[in-house]
Parts: sequence; C-alpha cells; structure tokens
Amino acid sequence: MNSKRVRRTLVATTGAVGLVALTACGAADTGKKDDVGGDKTVTLTVPSWVGAEANVSVAKYILEKELGYKVHTKQMGEVLAWDALSKGDIDGILEDWGHPKQEKQYLKGQKTVVKGGDLGVTGHIGWYVPKYFADKHPDVTDWKNLNKYAKDFKTSESGSKGQLLEGSPDYVTNDDALIKNLKLNLKTVYAGNESSQITQIKQNVKNKTPFLTYWWTPQWLNNQVDMVEVKLPEYKTGCDADPKKITCAYPKTPLQKYFNADFAKNGGKAAKFLKNFKWTTEQQNEVAGMIAGDKMSADAAAKKWVEENKSVWKKWLP
Repeated sequence: MNSKRVRRTLVATTGAVGLVALTACGAADTGKKDDVGGDKTVTLTVPSWVGAEANVSVAKYILEKELGYKVHTKQMGEVLAWDALSKGDIDGILEDWGHPKQEKQYLKGQKTVVKGGDLGVTGHIGWYVPKYFADKHPDVTDWKNLNKYAKDFKTSESGSKGQLLEGSPDYVTNDDALIKNLKLNLKTVYAGNESSQITQIKQNVKNKTPFLTYWWTPQWLNNQVDMVEVKLPEYKTGCDADPKKITCAYPKTPLQKYFNADFAKNGGKAAKFLKNFKWTTEQQNEVAGMIAGDKMSADAAAKKWVEENKSVWKKWLP
C-alpha cells in the first residue's frame, strides 16, 4: 500500500513493524548454489495483502515445479522490503504501489535496485461506502456531503465523529491529512490488518450497517461485497507532493516489480521468469479469492490456478 496506492509506505503486516520469516531463509541467491540444500534459491517478499500473496504463490509454484528453484518467502513491511532488496537479502518485490523516496535512494542513487517491469495490474485506493447505503443516500458519494452523514458512521471507537475504517496502522495513507484539510468530521480507526478490516466490513454488510472505509482495487472481496467509491477532489499530477497539505484523491497506479540489481543481472532463468511474470487483475483476484475466500492454502491455490492456466504462464518461461 507513499505509495501511489498511497498506502503511503505500508510498513508491515499485522501491525508489527518487524519482519516475520515465513520460511527459513538464507542469503539471497542469484542462481548460485545454496550452501544448505545445494539447490538454486530465490527469495521473495510477501506483502501483507492477499493480492500480493497471490503473486508470490504462483511465481513460487512455477519457479519450483517448472524451473527447479527453491523459493524462500519473507513477510515484511514495504519499506523494510526495499531495504532488504537493496542489501540482497531478498531478490524481488513483485507488487509495489510506489515508493518515491526508496526509488530515488536505491534506483537512482545507490543503483542496488532495478525495475522489473509492470505486474499487469492497476491499483487504486479510495474511500468506499456500501451500495445499500449509497442507494438510499446517493449524495453520500460526494465528499462534500460526508459531514452530513458523519453521524451514520459513528462507532464507539470514533466517538462524536464519523469513523473512517482503516486496515493496518502500518499502511501509510493520506487519510488523516485529507480529513483535516477537507475539514471533515471523521476519524480514522484501524482494524489492525486486512483480515480484520474485511471481518468488520462483512459484519457491517450482514447487519446492513452504514460504514465508510479506506479500500482498494484489486481486491478479491469486491466480487462479493458491493461498495461504491466516494468521489474525493480529483487527482492531478503533483497534488500529493506534500502529504501534509494533500486535498486530492488517490491516483490509479500501475503496479510494479523491482529486483535486486545483482539478481536481475545474474539470476539466470529465475530473473528472466520473474521479469516476464505479468497477469491481469482478474487472474490475481481469482487466486486471492481462493486463498482468502475459499480458505485454500497459498500453495494449493497456486497449484490449482497453474494447472488450469498453462496457456497463460507458459509465456512467462525463459
């Protein structure tokens, strides 16, 4: 998720800023022999949202089953991932929503990170209300009318103000600045992580309770829950240059891949495959839906998708 997903610089996963290793992980390998298992290894970061997990699970499955690599994964915050990528502790970030500070430091400055190309998915962050509420109150979809409905969004956590439900406190968003600068009677309240945010949204929908939430696309839940975006002031290039003064909506962001520079140069077939990896929002949502909606393991979801979509991923092989 300062990112153009302007989840500013999403820092971690379920509230913790530190990283959590999902699998044992050695030093980043660029097609060399691993000193433990003797296999070629690749290390990828797994961001905290399910769509990004879908990217990694499919890439991991193909790298291991088709190209003979051992893939290690690390779950960490976005900024930490950039630092790890620069050091070679991880080889690739498969979904980045835009980190101008890190791009300037590591791509243009130290040149330890290089672009890996488009993921093929365009991301967008916004504020959303449930369709059943928007149908009854069509003008709620204009930010200028949000104060009129603030009372409907109040919760015990937001006190006298309307609640703007957020996901992880580690997602760096523009929302507090937007509330202040647009003079809105709202308060950000954090669910803790994406999973908890989804739980609250589902509970509200079940009870037909009005709510206002920070939300984004692509998101598998959008296939199950109808929500309508609130129109914030139009985004124009540069309008988000000063996060403290921002008064505009979030941009639409073509999501990007980034690689450690040594890995990109010496990573052999793994690097070429990951550079070729490119799919659609619908394909990502299909895998994410299996993981989060159908409660399949990431490996099982990847296996199912790979087996059913050979014509898609065969084109990614070097």
